[in-house]
Amino acid sequence: MSATSNPFGQVLVALVTPMTADGEVDWPGVEKHIDHLISHGADGIVVTGTTGETSTLTDAEKLRLVEVGKSVSAGRASIITGGGSNETAHAIELYKASEKAGADGVMVVTPYYNKPTQAGVLTHFRMVADATDLPVILYDIPGRAGIEIKYETILRAAKHPNILAVKDAKGDLSEVSRVMNQTDLLYFAGDDANALPTLAIGGTGLIGVTANIAPAPYRTIVDAVNSNDLATATAAHRALEPLVRAIMTHVPGTVAAKYVLHGLGRIDSPRVRLPLVGPEDHEAAIIEDEMALVRDIEGVDLSRFRPDRNAAAGGALPKVAGTTR
Repeated sequence: MSATSNPFGQVLVALVTPMTADGEVDWPGVEKHIDHLISHGADGIVVTGTTGETSTLTDAEKLRLVEVGKSVSAGRASIITGGGSNETAHAIELYKASEKAGADGVMVVTPYYNKPTQAGVLTHFRMVADATDLPVILYDIPGRAGIEIKYETILRAAKHPNILAVKDAKGDLSEVSRVMNQTDLLYFAGDDANALPTLAIGGTGLIGVTANIAPAPYRTIVDAVNSNDLATATAAHRALEPLVRAIMTHVPGTVAAKYVLHGLGRIDSPRVRLPLVGPEDHEAAIIEDEMALVRDIEGVDLSRFRPDRNAAAGGALPKVAGTTR
């Protein structure tokens, strides 16, 4: 099979959306954060994904995030719009508007909550892919969607000329291998802990949450795999393990990522929008204990780590409601 050319990049960050203490998007903070990530090794930024709090962003905010991303990137990294909708008509409109706003690709999540059959899932993906000329990443995340994209559905979706990739948060690497044997699809690890394992079986890269805090070691892993240097890749993978555990296992990833980014002085507020809330004391204590185990990660200076549980407490109710569809 011919290898699909990759329009997305390999080190993709599932961008947090920095917000003010009252829950409004901190636009200067967004620009600063995106620039930091690109200058430290990210070659793709996924805005408005789960980590970006897509469920509570307005459509106008989502489109502006694409525009700001394109402006800051200035061609240094691809800007991919994530999220989507569990309403096919709304998803189509959102991705058409994202294309006009300058997005380089779209990531389409499995329709969540309404639990369509696989025929419905496939129709949703095909109609979104028909509506735009942008390359499409399918996002398989049964833990959030309530349903998986079954193997047979992925094979059928892969026949669409715009559907080029899968972000896999199912974690079944034997199935990933099986799909890659049958298709030209590019595979991105959707679980941070699986970045190296996915690359090791021929995957393309990762779309990572922890990369908000430390894109450089993921760049190291990808570059090492590309040059067949497993020892270097494995060393970086092992160093990342406590950081990945701190961010991904105790509270939602965006909550922990913002808490740590704020503690490191990288964003001005750790605020998230309701129904997400900042870590409670016992959760914050666990995150801080895990962070104390982090050693020798490029770009993470824990001597400067000043977590602020009060600043993170609770969640914000923004002035303008987002769209849940």
